Amino acid sequence: MRRHLPFDIWLCLALSALVALAVGKGVKFIADSTYADYEEAHMVADGDIGGIAGEDVFRAQSIADMLEHDTFTVISHGIQYRNEGGGFYGNGYMDMLRLPSGERVAARINNESVQSQGNTIYDGDTILPVGCIVYEDLTQHPTFLDQIQFRDPLTRTDFYVDMMGGGAKLKQEDYSEVPVMLSQIITVVILFPLIHAFGARLGIFPYYFPPRKKEDK
Repeated sequence: MRRHLPFDIWLCLALSALVALAVGKGVKFIADSTYADYEEAHMVADGDIGGIAGEDVFRAQSIADMLEHDTFTVISHGIQYRNEGGGFYGNGYMDMLRLPSGERVAARINNESVQSQGNTIYDGDTILPVGCIVYEDLTQHPTFLDQIQFRDPLTRTDFYVDMMGGGAKLKQEDYSEVPVMLSQIITVVILFPLIHAFGARLGIFPYYFPPRKKEDK
C-alpha cells in the first residue's frame, strides 16, 4: 500500500528548498570570491617539493638514484608518466611512474609544475616536479594497489614519491561544492520545522506537537 506525505510536509519542504537555493547561491558567490586566495596559498615555489625542477635538481634514473638524494626529479617522455595507470590514495591520486631504468613507483605529481620540452605534450622530454621519497607501506591499501597495478606491478611498495608537496588543491567547482551543499542542508533542516510551526500557529497546518493549552482543552 503506497503512502504519500501530507500536503503540508511537501509545501514546507518546497519553501525550505527555495530558500536553500538562494542561500546556496550566496555561499557559492563567497566561495568563488575566496578561491584566488586559496589557490595562492597552495602555490609551490620553484625548487620546493612539488615545484618546478630547475637545472640544479638531480635527474634520477632509477630507484637507487632516488634513495641517494633527498630531492630529485625524473625525465619522462611526453605524457608517458600519465599513461602507466594510477589509483586513488587517501584524498588524492597517484600515478604509476616508470623510471628510465624501467622500474615503477607510485607518485603524487603536481601537474602545474610539469615542464614539457617538446612542441606538444605528446613529444619531447617532460621534466617532472621536484620530488622526494615518503616511506609508507602501500600494501596496507589493497584497493589502491588493485587500481594502480591493474597492468604492471610496482617495483617497490614500501614508499611512494611525493612530487606534489603543498600544491594539492581542489578545482574551483569542487572547492565551492561542499560549503554550498552543507549550507543548503542546514537551511532546510532549520527552516522546515520553523515554517511548519508558523503555519500551524496560523491554523493552516495541523499541529504535530500541540501546545500544552490546546491539549488541556
